[in-house]
Amino acid sequence: MHSSNPSSRLFLNPCKSTLTQYPIFNFPKLSSRKLAKSLRTSIDYEQDEEVSKEELVVVPSNATRRLPITIKTSGKVSRYFIKGDSLELLLCVDEEDGVGDDGRLDDGFLKFIRLSSSAAKDFFIPKQVSENYVSYVKWKFLHRVFSSALQVLATQAMFRAIGIGQSRSLASSAAFNWILKDGLGRLSRCIYTASLASAFDTNLKRVRFSTSVLFSLSIGVELMTPVFPKYFLLLASIANIAKQISLSCYLATGSAVHRSFAVADNLGEVSAKAQIQTVCFDNLGLLLAVLLNMLFQNNQRLQASLPFVLYPIFSTFDLLGIYQGLKHINLQTLTKNRLEIILERWIEFRQVPSPAEVSEEEGIDLLGSRGSKRVWPIRIGCLDPKAQIPALSMMVMQSLCSDDGYFITMELSFQGFRRIPKLGIVICLREGANSVDIITSLLQTCYIRKSLGNNRIKRRDTSSDLTPQDWSLLTGESKLAARDDSITLNKQMQEQGWIVKNVLLSAEEQIRYIFHKTQL
Repeated sequence: MHSSNPSSRLFLNPCKSTLTQYPIFNFPKLSSRKLAKSLRTSIDYEQDEEVSKEELVVVPSNATRRLPITIKTSGKVSRYFIKGDSLELLLCVDEEDGVGDDGRLDDGFLKFIRLSSSAAKDFFIPKQVSENYVSYVKWKFLHRVFSSALQVLATQAMFRAIGIGQSRSLASSAAFNWILKDGLGRLSRCIYTASLASAFDTNLKRVRFSTSVLFSLSIGVELMTPVFPKYFLLLASIANIAKQISLSCYLATGSAVHRSFAVADNLGEVSAKAQIQTVCFDNLGLLLAVLLNMLFQNNQRLQASLPFVLYPIFSTFDLLGIYQGLKHINLQTLTKNRLEIILERWIEFRQVPSPAEVSEEEGIDLLGSRGSKRVWPIRIGCLDPKAQIPALSMMVMQSLCSDDGYFITMELSFQGFRRIPKLGIVICLREGANSVDIITSLLQTCYIRKSLGNNRIKRRDTSSDLTPQDWSLLTGESKLAARDDSITLNKQMQEQGWIVKNVLLSAEEQIRYIFHKTQL
């Protein structure tokens, strides 16, 4: 039994179906001869009986015409041409790529250079990446070449330290020392990765650069093994531990770096291209080290001292490439520090900065002292019971209710060797708090800090001048302002490309409190 719905007639057999109520599907009945004529294109150039000679533009049947369609693949440009009754796809050169007014192509050499550069770009660079990716690859090239060359020189120095190639060497002892130092390095790598896992997300640039410095220092330690051959196992183990820690950081942060460049969810392509770049750049570094060894192979004394001369130069270029490359990584994930920069810009200009602007302001912050140097620093976590807790904080905790997802209070901490007291603001998140609660609480805290900075409440080393009434009024007004701005802020953050569904927090920032209705 067929459905009575008129639209169901569209799916019936077209040979047996009746006309529908939609005019676009009602086709006139044509004979096979008329249908063949209606399907003919202007390629046939046959005059229809109903078309007058004045209305027909006569074109020779053997003429070649170019269609407005261009195909670009792997640096090659092809166009569609109509030649007689056939359609052909011919390789040519686009006007933008060097066709002159007279229609002649560039000479063979320029064409070869253009095709080679295009092929090299397709080989190293993914199809769809952010604009700063090419600059990042340039600095990566500098880093990988000199780092690879340094590793070759360090390996040669270690071979000389254990006596490989000399008659007095003991193969079994050398192999045992080599295996032992590798085992200690891998064990240290596991311990480091397990203890610092959250820092790979929240402090990616800082951890990556600091471990790169550690890797460079490990190369210097390996170069010292020929000078102190008796302490080979100790020096080699220390160097290998540092290298394994650096390697673990490089592997752990690699996916986040690649994701920041993948603008079309082509993470696999970006990762594959990164491996190609690493292999090619490292091979160039190996070639550089081989050429230097071949240049000084006739002078053994100069060849032995060559690593110590090249080490400071190569290490400088290596770290420079890493430092500059990290500047071109614009992470779209939210952390406490990035979110704080965004909210301050929002409060000041009512605009959300882009990931590139936040990355420039964030920097690497190698010592992690950017937030602590600020007036009224903000911290996410829990109150330290060992520190001096102001009476205001105890009042805030006593006034909590079951609807609160967080609470904001003040804390007095002692910083530096001189144990200087400094007031700050701490956000305590409740168990089950989501990203909306984190963003809202930090926005409210930024409003509070701005009010305190505007001299509405004079800052001292203690909070005795801040009455509970003042704090209650300040938190109430800032909470209303944060809730009013949350929808517009979230929309602008998404438009700028920020990932707002999650906020990455460190292990200390992930500590939550649990609310109990019954109080003892």
